[in-house]
Amino acid sequence: MKALVLNEVRQLLVLQERPSPKAGKRQVIVKLKAAALNRRDYWITQGLYPGIRCPVVLGSDGAGTADFREKEVIINPGYNWGHRQEVQSGDFKILGMPDDGTFAEEIVVPQEQLFARPKHLSFEQAAALPLAGLTAYRALFKQGRLQSSQTVVITGIGGGVACIAIQLAIAAGATVIVTSSSQAKINKAMAMGATAGFLYTAEGYASQVNAEFGPIHLIVDGAGGDGYSQLIDMACPGGTIVNYGATAGIAEKLELRKVFFRQLHLVGSTMGSPADFSAMLDMVGKHEIQPVVDEVFALSDGNKALEKMKVSSQFGKIVLRVSDR
Repeated sequence: MKALVLNEVRQLLVLQERPSPKAGKRQVIVKLKAAALNRRDYWITQGLYPGIRCPVVLGSDGAGTADFREKEVIINPGYNWGHRQEVQSGDFKILGMPDDGTFAEEIVVPQEQLFARPKHLSFEQAAALPLAGLTAYRALFKQGRLQSSQTVVITGIGGGVACIAIQLAIAAGATVIVTSSSQAKINKAMAMGATAGFLYTAEGYASQVNAEFGPIHLIVDGAGGDGYSQLIDMACPGGTIVNYGATAGIAEKLELRKVFFRQLHLVGSTMGSPADFSAMLDMVGKHEIQPVVDEVFALSDGNKALEKMKVSSQFGKIVLRVSDR
């Protein structure tokens, strides 16, 4: 089978011929039709991720056909969550590092990681869903406890998690506000149903959000960094900020007086449990939500896809078409 292999960090992926995987007990071989990129894949190529081992096939998201009854499936990329719904176990891992991932024609996965492909989605759309959809669902509804009467700010619109978070929040009946450094991306988010958008590069934008919409019930953020202090100012008393990433780096300053006096809830969120994954799929199916796919590349053009992710020009998910067969 053909696979995109990272042989060494800070080097290009190489399309190689590899032996087809063998299924063990309670494992299934999936013939992949499509795979999707995540920011995690880029960080791994740059050596900015813990526990990197090479060579490895990257890729956490995938959709294809299982080797039993030709069932069309998507893969839950989070392994070994454990028994506690509130937090993952110490054995938790994500497909694509350290185990070989979805940037290949075939992959072997445990049976319990497979779910039926939503019938209203193409293979490319289905491949765009798992990691981003799971992360967004847990951040919004489990950690953020979003209600239909509330307003939610989703930061960094354009990324895969932020885009599916808009769709899930709107489907739940919430009012959605987005932030971005790009007015073009804000315009696209508003075309999807967001009520408003703000440039986080504009001075005092948090005050403008509060002036127009009142302090915010829930903020879902994947950036962190110096801009995190603006989120503290934006949150209403008793409000919640859920953070699922730190693409902008460490928040150097955190005014704890504002946090405790206003009784804010600062909550972390990583991926989600199998129950979260199933609930996310149910919501996607019920509302016929279609993940936003920015561009589809051939598997052989995986390095071009990573280069696009590097400059963050995408709106939605970047997908690799693995096979048309």
